[in-house]
Amino acid sequence: MSARLVDRAPVVGPEELVAELVPPPRFDAVRFDTYLPNPDEPSQAAAVRDCAAFATRVGSRDGGGSLLRRVFKAAKAEGRPGLYLDGGFGVGKTHLLASLWHAVPGTKSYGTFVELTNLVGALGFREAVARLGEHRLLAIDEFELDDPGDTMLVTRLLTELTDAGVVVAATSNTLPDKLGEGRFAADDFLREIQALSSRFTVVRVDGPDYRHRGLPDAPPPTDDAGLAASAAGIPGSTVDDFDGLCAHLATLHPSRYGKLVDGVAAVHLRGVRPLSAQDVALRVVAFADRLYDRAIPVVVSGDPVSALFTEEMLRGGYRKKYLRAVSRLVALSRDAAKLG
Repeated sequence: MSARLVDRAPVVGPEELVAELVPPPRFDAVRFDTYLPNPDEPSQAAAVRDCAAFATRVGSRDGGGSLLRRVFKAAKAEGRPGLYLDGGFGVGKTHLLASLWHAVPGTKSYGTFVELTNLVGALGFREAVARLGEHRLLAIDEFELDDPGDTMLVTRLLTELTDAGVVVAATSNTLPDKLGEGRFAADDFLREIQALSSRFTVVRVDGPDYRHRGLPDAPPPTDDAGLAASAAGIPGSTVDDFDGLCAHLATLHPSRYGKLVDGVAAVHLRGVRPLSAQDVALRVVAFADRLYDRAIPVVVSGDPVSALFTEEMLRGGYRKKYLRAVSRLVALSRDAAKLG
């Protein structure tokens, strides 16, 4: 019988959370010279040059605190010391951010926006500032502000870190002065959002989603017998009822989702169906991100992964999260089809 994710209850301590702030396994080997710009999108080649130049500037700074802070204050005086990669899904922003992280020497950290807020929740604000404040670079992938509390928290965190000399690079699908738009009353937090955006130089990365460029649609769902046969043919697979997995995710902090799937060869989900509750859908988004980080193939029965989120959800404030999750799950479904 195949293993089940619902039988796992991983525990992640604060020390482990800090140690794990590195690019995910999918991006271990990426570098600037492994990024292949789309020749039809000149912004991509320009983004490679801009990111490489930024990494060189950050890397050339002396690791000593006093000199680093003097150089950083000079950069602040010029206006925008941070780097912000903006663009649609699948244009290689994460590849570029991870390449930047690999290119910068010294102590540094890399995590998604959710992982960063999880770290603050686990350590406490002051301890998170103390630990991250010792780093030369903080790279934040998938930067999003979903509620007023996150706006205040991240603005304060990045203000203290950049004042301490930490350089911040980030990716998102939303320009920094538009963060939070459509999800809460952004006007009420305009000062905080503008303070945050003033710390970034924006580099635009345009183009179609490379995960689907010239590729067929996701393979259709299999039936339950096909799902069982696939799991039996891939050692290290897990098989779970979709509803059961969704319920299990609710019992785990999202910071534990990565460890939940560590070592899994392929995830099989039985009875996938459209989600109706926003909280469940957002947990599935976080779970999909961790699967994609680890390049874990996904096989489903029931409805296709492209039908996970309702039309109403795709028109709402979390639209970009849901579209990113669909893009990634479709890519992982293709990976599974290749195994067959």
